[in-house]
Amino acid sequence: MNETPTRVYAEIDLDAVRANVRALRARAPRAELMAVVKADAYGHGAVRCARAAQDAGATWLGTATPEEALALRAAGIAGPILCWLWTPGGPWQAAVEADVDISVSAVWALDEARKAALAAGRTARVQLKADTGLGRGGCQPAEWAELVGAAVAAQAEGTVKITGLWSHFACADEPGHPSIPLQLASFREMLAYAEKEGVEPEVRHIANSPATLTLPESHFDLVRCGLAVYGVSPAPELGTAAELGLRPAMTLKASVALVKTVPAGHGVSYGHHYVTEAETNLALIPAGYADGIPRHASGRGPVSVGGRIRRVAGRVAMDQFVVDLGADLVRAGDEAVLFGTGEHGEPTAEDWAQAAHTIAYEIVTRIGARVPRVYLGG
Repeated sequence: MNETPTRVYAEIDLDAVRANVRALRARAPRAELMAVVKADAYGHGAVRCARAAQDAGATWLGTATPEEALALRAAGIAGPILCWLWTPGGPWQAAVEADVDISVSAVWALDEARKAALAAGRTARVQLKADTGLGRGGCQPAEWAELVGAAVAAQAEGTVKITGLWSHFACADEPGHPSIPLQLASFREMLAYAEKEGVEPEVRHIANSPATLTLPESHFDLVRCGLAVYGVSPAPELGTAAELGLRPAMTLKASVALVKTVPAGHGVSYGHHYVTEAETNLALIPAGYADGIPRHASGRGPVSVGGRIRRVAGRVAMDQFVVDLGADLVRAGDEAVLFGTGEHGEPTAEDWAQAAHTIAYEIVTRIGARVPRVYLGG
């Protein structure tokens, strides 16, 4: 019995995930590696990819939301997990009870962690996040002394253990950007202050995927790798995946749903933004923006059909789009490859990012739950 889906599906190569983790560890040989599996592992499947990353030597896992972290624990995944996107009233106690490291950027969050620890009857593991210039999460330098002081006091009373000090780059994907050395200097200053006040963290970390690949001075005790774990280049300026020694883990495939011949002057898809110039063959691809195919790539998105690269003809609709085959013919049921490794001439996620005027992060992450995942190398 053939269990492969027939409409559209994403093949996830877990051996590629393992190989990418090993390649990234080699770039930061003196640091531990955190595999970031937020957003369902950037669309690849958090539980399966977390296990594969751990197989290859990732000692930490990272999530954005507490629900993501708790889902990993519910699946039986052990080892340190850092979760960094908290709001008042969140599942603080559940995270403490699950031994999840909680990122703290302000005193109110520390207070929530303390209350959760008291309710759970155990010590909360917290990491203090410094805003060194990204201007998003994290504690501003002017408020760092207050946060560190409150955390040290909470540690003395036994409600929390400070396990980490960390920050995040704004422009590590732009080599030579002037913010990079400024952020590193700020991070070192904030580290020095916390350590002077008695903080002895297990890990200090600021490096994301681009910094892991290009800034060895930023590696400290731990590097946090997200997109690179899944074999996609975090920025075209840094090089292609192949040039960085990475292998894309996701290949998005569909079956051709219909092939038909239409006359010259025939409109295609909503709005008739594409009109045939001559009699031609059209192929219907049964995937659309409800599956995560970016509508912004209408008229430009590349697809490999019948051994050649075609472009989306007209608008991407909710469930389908069309490609113009010209004089070529394929049959219903033939394979269309929207993106993959590029090793066989098929488009890549980066090609779709360029077509949609976005970043490759969005292309793989937006592939929705309606698209089944088929795991290889499991």
